[in-house]
Amino acid sequence: LSRVWQLVLLLFPSTVTAEESSLLDGWHDVWLFRFLINMLGYSTIIIPGYLLISYFKRTNYIETGSGICYPLIKTCVFGSETKTGLLDDVSVTSRNEGDSGSSVRQAVKLVFCAAGLQASYLTWGVLQERVMTRSYGATTTETEGERFKDSQFLVFMNRILALTVSGVWCILFKQPRHGAPMYKYSFASLSNILSSWCQYEALKYISFPTQVLAKASKVIPVMLMGKIVSRKSYEYWEYFTAMLISVGVSMFLLSSTTSKHPSTVTTFSGIVILVGYIVFDSFTSNWQDNLFKYKMSSVQMMFGVNLFSCLFTVGSLLEQGAFFDSLAFMTRHSEFAFHAVLLSVCSACGQLFIFYTINQFGAAVFTIIMTLRQAIAILLSCFLYGHAVTLVGGFGVAVVFLALFLRVYARSRMKSGRRAAQPLAQKV
Repeated sequence: LSRVWQLVLLLFPSTVTAEESSLLDGWHDVWLFRFLINMLGYSTIIIPGYLLISYFKRTNYIETGSGICYPLIKTCVFGSETKTGLLDDVSVTSRNEGDSGSSVRQAVKLVFCAAGLQASYLTWGVLQERVMTRSYGATTTETEGERFKDSQFLVFMNRILALTVSGVWCILFKQPRHGAPMYKYSFASLSNILSSWCQYEALKYISFPTQVLAKASKVIPVMLMGKIVSRKSYEYWEYFTAMLISVGVSMFLLSSTTSKHPSTVTTFSGIVILVGYIVFDSFTSNWQDNLFKYKMSSVQMMFGVNLFSCLFTVGSLLEQGAFFDSLAFMTRHSEFAFHAVLLSVCSACGQLFIFYTINQFGAAVFTIIMTLRQAIAILLSCFLYGHAVTLVGGFGVAVVFLALFLRVYARSRMKSGRRAAQPLAQKV
């Protein structure tokens, strides 16, 4: 759209006033406008893809098709269409083999996983805030420098490296035979890039500690949606910890100073973007759980999702003309280029550490490590970027993480209780 407007200015300079030109430039700073433009770019890929998939299925191409493109179309549209169940047996076997090993070896593995996760995601969080909230190229205190504004390009940078890492991993290490139609990854991919975009964009309107707390309180809307839509029932401790989380988040938000973001509109925009992040991220995890019903590894999932993410983002960036603008920004500011690459490296390595940690120690240990990471990230952000947190706000943060640890503890106790009850039921 910006390229079209520039062409109009070039061909008909007398028909466009300076006020109209500045008005369009102002629209580029509105997050909703950028979001809609990104969605328009994705639709130019999604709609033709949907029409092609519908055509191949309607004509029963898998039985009547032939030629050099047949294997590619079969893989992308049909797959094997057989759901063989999750690969939980692999993870359980790995953990059981780990349990039989020496405790020292297990302790070393745990330290390695914890250190890798903390280093990857703490560095990623610090760089994320640096890129989105600080300027580049300021030589003196009087000059403001230039800020990088295109969150979608950062999402592309993260995904292209993750695609490369997961692709190399699939080549080097044996993977199960893939059965899912490739197009099904596009749903999780679209919601994943939208949630990542919201995560970057929100930092323009809210502080990093607020974003971390909002992500930690994601359990509240998930429980509400499960109660209303799926008629799910929850244990008393789930209601109790959800209430603690809401109290802690409220204490932090109400006690935080507004010096950084004094505008009510700006604060409201940040909340809306965070809600978008939570919605898109919740869909991503649920759709990926559904995809795991096909026989696949976590790295294969990582490759499939990132493949479509690269396709969507690079297509949208090229259509907007923002891809080469972002590359030009990288050439003007070598510090930004280093930050963007390091951000992508941390994201890709963090995903691999997630898979390895869950495989070796299970989801409960992984959740504890990541909860600690969130708490440390808030402290690190306040120290590096000077976010003011009052005593009441700090107490609210403590309440939130106490509730998260209680949830992990209660869930692990329930699972261990169920495992202990199973042999008794078999004897009876």
